[in-house]
Parts: sequence; C-alpha cells; structure tokens
Amino acid sequence: MVQRTGNEINFAVLIAENGADVTTMSKPKKEHKMNETEQLSSRRSFFTLIWIGLGFVAFIEFIGIVTAFILPRKKRAKTGHFGAIIDVGTVDKFPKESVTAFIRGKFYLCRLKDGGFLAVSRQCTHLGCTVPWSDKEKKFVCPCHASAFDITGEVISPPAPRALDIYHLYIENNIVKVDTGRRVKRSGFHTDQVVYNKKA
Repeated sequence: MVQRTGNEINFAVLIAENGADVTTMSKPKKEHKMNETEQLSSRRSFFTLIWIGLGFVAFIEFIGIVTAFILPRKKRAKTGHFGAIIDVGTVDKFPKESVTAFIRGKFYLCRLKDGGFLAVSRQCTHLGCTVPWSDKEKKFVCPCHASAFDITGEVISPPAPRALDIYHLYIENNIVKVDTGRRVKRSGFHTDQVVYNKKA
C-alpha cells in the first residue's frame, strides 16, 4: 500500500470537491507564459522594424551624398564676383605702371610701363597669404614670410618658389575683361603673358 502525504490528500480532496480536472489547474500558468512570449516577440518585431527604417534612411542619405559627389555643380556666377568674367573698365582708366586691386575678383590689375595688362592673383605662391601692393616700394610684399614680387608678379625675394599666378584677361571694344574662373599657374614671367589693346 502506497502512503500519501498530506499535500497529495488535500489536492485530491480539492479536485473531488470542485470537480476540477488536473489539466485545467495548470492552464493559468501556461497562459501566463504564452503572454510573456507574445510580448517578447512583439517587442522584437517592433525593434526590427525600427532598425529596418533606420537602415533605409541611412541608405537614402548615402545615395544622396554619392549623387551630389558625382554630378557636377552648376554655378551661376554673378557679374563682378569671383569665378565670373569681370568688366574692370576701359583701357584709359588705368595709368601706366599702376596696380589696381579688385577685392571681389581676388586679383590685381597691373598696367605695365609699356601699356600692357596683367591680372595677377592676390595669393602668395608660398603659403597662400594675401599679398598687398606697396605703391611706395613698387612691389608686392607678403606679410607672412616677406616674399616679394615685382609688378609682373615675378619673385624678387624668396621664400616664394614661383611667380604669382595670373588670370586670363582680354580687351574687347576698349574694355578690359578678366576671367576669374581661369587662374594660370606659372613658374615665372614671360612677355607673352601680357595683353595689349589692339588699335583698329
């Protein structure tokens, strides 16, 4: 004969009195476990959706950056601004052996002794400092490392390694025009860089 403990007897009495089935007694625990599982799966699916959304946004931004990098920029330069063709004035407006600064165009218009013109960059070829013209000394003197250049932009005192860059210029109907979108690097000054007014 098998002996029963008090708990087992009480459980058996409880079942007999209520007419309950043993399987129905364990249902609430199973339902509770199922609810927890559903909550976990719904959280996982929510976070999965968030990560998919963030990945999609990052992908769109990446495509935008690549497209902006590959496609050329269309610049519309305003008249009189850097990167545009600037009408600086008539030939007679500039006396011989004069240097006129054009701040927006970032260049100096130099008229030489023989009447020719050069559009000289304001940037020193050493470290890119802005080089002012000294009318008293008749030369460009860099304030950073004391490089000096003559009116043609040729180096007369190092450490600048080469002459100042120039911009393409031309004279049309007696008006001097400078193309600030076309800077020309040069090692030194040559007479063929000078532009003269062609008299009709």
